[in-house]
Amino acid sequence: MNAPSSSIIALTIAGSDGSGGAGIQADLKTFAALGVYGASAITVLTAQNTQRIRASEAVAPSFIEQQIDAICEDLPVKATKIGMLGTANIIHAVASAISRHQLFSLVLDPILAATTGRRMLDSDGLHALRAELLPHTRLLTPNLHEAGILTASPPPQNEQAMRTTARVLADLGPAAVLVKGGHLDSGECIDILWDGESFHRFAAKRHPTRNTHGTGCTLSAAITAQLARGLDLVTAVSQAKAYLNGAIAAADTLEIGQGSGPLQHFWSHSMP
Repeated sequence: MNAPSSSIIALTIAGSDGSGGAGIQADLKTFAALGVYGASAITVLTAQNTQRIRASEAVAPSFIEQQIDAICEDLPVKATKIGMLGTANIIHAVASAISRHQLFSLVLDPILAATTGRRMLDSDGLHALRAELLPHTRLLTPNLHEAGILTASPPPQNEQAMRTTARVLADLGPAAVLVKGGHLDSGECIDILWDGESFHRFAAKRHPTRNTHGTGCTLSAAITAQLARGLDLVTAVSQAKAYLNGAIAAADTLEIGQGSGPLQHFWSHSMP
């Protein structure tokens, strides 16, 4: 039986963070906070906490396809987020399933390297990502470091460079590109969207907190949720950015772990 027509369903295809701050867990929390039912297919298992990633293990590509097939044969997915993929073989499997089920409202958050600098996708995987996923992507959401890896150039260091990089990335296939500037040395967190025709600038106050684990996952999941609800791209990004800003601002209300803690995904639900 299909889900009720009133249900809005988004799918996340990503890695698992057992500590709950990023990956599949952050995506599902974000979907729920924004009133969207979340389904998931896990690509990589990680043993991690707020301080470090201890180990990771890729899921068999054939089983990833089975997960996606099971969801799509039963649930009417409105939008899909792709996060951590890990290997070229996983990318082949995900791309095959996307094509088979016509999951073309895609938000791709390219998890290419950890904040420590550890690469999360090798050169074969990067080639597969460019060739098999970017041409089917509605919105690509790299941070500055990831944008540099994808373009094989230094990460952009200012807004003008972010605009140039967004155009270069769009030439690789995605319909739109959101370059995230959270790591810029600025009092604001500035993101630049190239929608295929024009640029849009999104800025938010920078909050002094160490609890920022999962910000990239959360933003891309929030955009996916808003697209699933039928919003246009610019509005979806704007509302997702506002949601993320609230989740960061409220992050210190949580006391989770001894390192970089998670965001408060349900901040708006706890307001009077």
